[in-house]
Amino acid sequence: MDSKVLSVLENKIQLIKTDKGAIYLVGPIRLPVNLYGETVVFQWYCWLNCDEVTEDYQRIIDKLSSSNLAELQQSSVLAYGDFQYGDEALIRMHSICHTGDIFGSKRCDCGFQLKNSMKMIVEHGTGALFYLANHEGRGIGLFSKAMAYILQENGYDTVEANEGLGFVDDSRNYEDAISVLKALRSKPVTLITNNPKKLEALRQSGMPISGRRPLWGDISEYNEQYLQTKVNRSGHLREEGTCTND
Repeated sequence: MDSKVLSVLENKIQLIKTDKGAIYLVGPIRLPVNLYGETVVFQWYCWLNCDEVTEDYQRIIDKLSSSNLAELQQSSVLAYGDFQYGDEALIRMHSICHTGDIFGSKRCDCGFQLKNSMKMIVEHGTGALFYLANHEGRGIGLFSKAMAYILQENGYDTVEANEGLGFVDDSRNYEDAISVLKALRSKPVTLITNNPKKLEALRQSGMPISGRRPLWGDISEYNEQYLQTKVNRSGHLREEGTCTND
C-alpha cells in the first residue's frame, strides 16, 4: 500500500474491542444531507466487525479488496452537533428497511421514522442516528421479509409471518451499536423509540439514559394492522390516542 494512503486513513480508524473480536470504526466524514429540502451537515461513521484484533490498520485495509464487502452488510452512524460532549443528545437506533427507507413503502412507517428522527436530532441540536444494516425485517433478512409479506397478504400478521417461516418475532441485537455509541459518547442519551426492548438493551449495557421520545405517525389503510400488531403483540409503547410502532 502507498504510505500516503495509510497516513490519510489511519487517524480516521478506531479500534473497539469486543467479546467476539473487534469493531473497526471509520470516521468522522463530513456528509451533507438533503433533509426536507434543506442541506444539513452530519458527521458520518461506518463500522466493520472483524475476528482479527489489531492496531496495524494496514493489515485490515489490505484485506478489503478481497473481502467482497459489497456482498455483506455494514452499519453506520450519522452524528450531529457536539455529539461527544454535548449535555443533551438524542439517539435513534434505526433498523434498515429496504422497502420503507428506499422505496417509501406504505406497508410500514419506517421511512417516515427515518426522516423524522433525523429532523428531531437536527432540531434538538445534538444527536446521532445509528443505521443498523443487519436488522432487515426485525432480523430475518430481505429475502425472508419478502416471503413474510406474502404470508401477510394471506391473512397472517407480522408476528405470525415471521414465526411461520421459523423465526422468532424479533431477533435484533444491539450490542455492536451500543459498543460504537459508548466509543463516541459517555454522557446520557435520550432514545427516540417506541420499542421497550431498545430501552432495555441500553439499560442492560450500563449506558446512562435521560429519557425517551416517542416516534409515531404516517398511519394509513396500508399499515394500520401492522402498527396495531406492534402494540398488541410485540409490546410497543402506545401514546394515548395513537397507534404506534417502531
